[in-house]
Amino acid sequence: MSINAELLSNEVIERAKKLNTTLLSDALGCTGSMDYEVKPVATGMKVVGTALTVDLRAGDNLFLHQGIYCGGKGYVLVADGKGHKENAYLGELMAAAAKANGLDGIIVDGFVRDKEMLGEIGLPIFAKGFIPNGPFKDGPGAINIPISCAGVAVHPGDLIVGDEDGVTVVPKDKIEEVLEKAEEKLIYEEKRLQTITSFIESSKQGNLDIQSIAPSWLEEKMKHFGY
Repeated sequence: MSINAELLSNEVIERAKKLNTTLLSDALGCTGSMDYEVKPVATGMKVVGTALTVDLRAGDNLFLHQGIYCGGKGYVLVADGKGHKENAYLGELMAAAAKANGLDGIIVDGFVRDKEMLGEIGLPIFAKGFIPNGPFKDGPGAINIPISCAGVAVHPGDLIVGDEDGVTVVPKDKIEEVLEKAEEKLIYEEKRLQTITSFIESSKQGNLDIQSIAPSWLEEKMKHFGY
């Protein structure tokens, strides 16, 4: 019987909810994001939570079923489906059960099915696509071990954030550092947007000095290329 990693603190979760996958990836040095094909199964789905990992045999969802009942509120089930695209790992029934058990979301490196119903259930689910073929249920597999999901290492207890851009994984031992950097980047971006908005208003009055909105670091970097 696997033991779930301790849930991340409410403080961490609330801070992460104010950010997004792009800010967190930037804070990780432009890394940490799963393969671009992993996207929400319906528009508007977002998830922030603590990783509960599942390792699957390609095309087999036995341990994904068990993972649903190992989880609960605060956990995001992250399944290494080996990128398998010939069988769906879950559909309406499993999504409904996961929502009933309080899971915050499911990330699958593979395909799912019952697209319309998954959108209606509303549980945040991220996958690579859809196919009607059902999965096998024979195993083997494992729960709460380090996995690789869509090109990113995931450990039990990592911070998982998913939105319209995809899924970013923040290693547990880097969470504080990454959150601080992402929060600083958010402040920077908000100020940049204010500067750009002000320029747009000023340009209506004939002020067209486009260099006034160039980022502060651009000139210095371009000097290396003779600009």
